[in-house]
Amino acid sequence: MGLLLDKIGEKLVDRWLTLLVLPGALFLAVTIAGAALGQSHALDVHRLAAVLTGWARSPAVADLGGQLVLLAATLAGSACASLLARSIGAVLQRGVLGADWRDWPSPLRRVAQRRTATRAARWSEAADAYNALRRLAAAARGAGERADATARRAALHAMMRIAAEAPDRPTWSGDRVHAAAVRLDRDHAIELDVVWPHLWLVLPDSTRDAVTAAASGLDQATVLGGWALLLAPVGWWWWPALPIAAAFAAVCRHRVRAGADLYAQLLEAAVRVHAGELAAQLGLDHAGPLDAALGEDLTRLLLTRVPPPPPAA
Repeated sequence: MGLLLDKIGEKLVDRWLTLLVLPGALFLAVTIAGAALGQSHALDVHRLAAVLTGWARSPAVADLGGQLVLLAATLAGSACASLLARSIGAVLQRGVLGADWRDWPSPLRRVAQRRTATRAARWSEAADAYNALRRLAAAARGAGERADATARRAALHAMMRIAAEAPDRPTWSGDRVHAAAVRLDRDHAIELDVVWPHLWLVLPDSTRDAVTAAASGLDQATVLGGWALLLAPVGWWWWPALPIAAAFAAVCRHRVRAGADLYAQLLEAAVRVHAGELAAQLGLDHAGPLDAALGEDLTRLLLTRVPPPPPAA
């Protein structure tokens, strides 16, 4: 039992150091460098070394007690900064995915509505152009010819760059996750938000691990945005913090889009592959691949009914 607790303790310490202390230490290092150098000596390494040496020789940190206090303060500050960055990242993720944008406060809701409408109009134009090229290709095949696919592929790429399906959310990442629900409803009459919690219970461990890892990757990507927002104000007194924050923001944007795409693919694939297993667990008779009839039966069976009205007095 003692060995088990020791192992658990080691893992907790490792995760604490990896997730909280180390990222926070980078933020503290940037902040300290900015405080030591300022704007006028922003890249003066020798000045930084001299300032840090002077701080290290301070009587407050000369003895063991002062050093222990400094170490504790550094660890606590790093952990607090990391927790703040993760909290900001959670808010950013909610905004980026935009699943509930219609319930946002009025000013934010109006901005999201205008952005969604603009993206929808652009997507409709791109979809019309792509479908026109598809019709030309079909007509060419009917005449025994083969149309050049270059323009058609470019039109498809332009459409997908806006959204995978007709936009319903203010961002590409939000629409990418929403597209999984749209396709499952269109192809198999499955309402993802109704079926998914029950399907999760019957998924094999390998599938659950893959979906969990994708969700965790999306979480970590938005935490980078939290660090970017924390680093940006440091640029007020030390300008090198601004390009660092910009780099964090660029990586955040790339990783959020990639993470949302992977997460949506795994959601859709898990439902298509394992919906039959859920149907068997629930006692639904079905043979063959997943179809709209089975999807409709699953949704109807699992849909929570609205409470009946109270009896009349």
